[in-house]
Amino acid sequence: MSTESVRPPRAARGQVTQARVLHSEWIKIRTLRSTFFTLAFAVGAMLLFGPLLSFFTDGRGHGFQPAEWSLGGYLFAQFAVGVLGVLVVTGEYATGMIRPTLTAVPSRLPVLWAKAAAYAAMIWGLMTAASLTAFLLSQAILSSRGVQSTSLSAPGVTRVILGTALYLTVLAVLSVGIGALLRNTAAGISTVLGLVLVLPILTQTLPSAMADKVFPYLPSNAGRALTLLQQDSAMLAPWTGFTVFCLYVVMVLTGAAVALKRRDV
Repeated sequence: MSTESVRPPRAARGQVTQARVLHSEWIKIRTLRSTFFTLAFAVGAMLLFGPLLSFFTDGRGHGFQPAEWSLGGYLFAQFAVGVLGVLVVTGEYATGMIRPTLTAVPSRLPVLWAKAAAYAAMIWGLMTAASLTAFLLSQAILSSRGVQSTSLSAPGVTRVILGTALYLTVLAVLSVGIGALLRNTAAGISTVLGLVLVLPILTQTLPSAMADKVFPYLPSNAGRALTLLQQDSAMLAPWTGFTVFCLYVVMVLTGAAVALKRRDV
């Protein structure tokens, strides 16, 4: 009786795995034209704003911090990061491409996790490199002009540089979650800009006793605590604030996950 070798069954060619979904979403994000232009603006803001300020400052202002000064471009970069994070999700809803995406991944949630992870990885890599480059350029400019400068070995400086990149990365994930929750580009972008720009300003109109209690716990203010070299009395401690910011992201992503599972496309 002849025997035939038995081959172990191979995984189906089209089997859906989280890794494959992540790879698919990575390709989508990096091949979008809007990704290039938006992130070019974010990187440009980081590389230009801090060094430009460093070129014109005399370093005599009250509380001048060379490290924070060199990374001031994140104030502009955060808007680009937030807008693109929303578009990563709502762009597919606007074009109808979300239907074949969710048809290919019927469990749906891997798509949300993949979009958030792919975009976060992209922002972390770019903003870490941009923050470090902006810092080094700015310190070289300050030093050449005889203005107070600092170095990577100075206490807290490395935390501020990496903290700036971390803040922008977590903001990116928050924006993806908001986009998935609202599914509308205008509403998503308005919400992100409102959280980052408008809400802190509106808080200042509250009675001072209330404003002092609310202000440090706003999403953007909590996250930005990590970007400050010296603790501000009006802000949370750096890692405490960052933890609060991450909790906001967890809540938004949880809401987005529930909505994605329950709503029709």
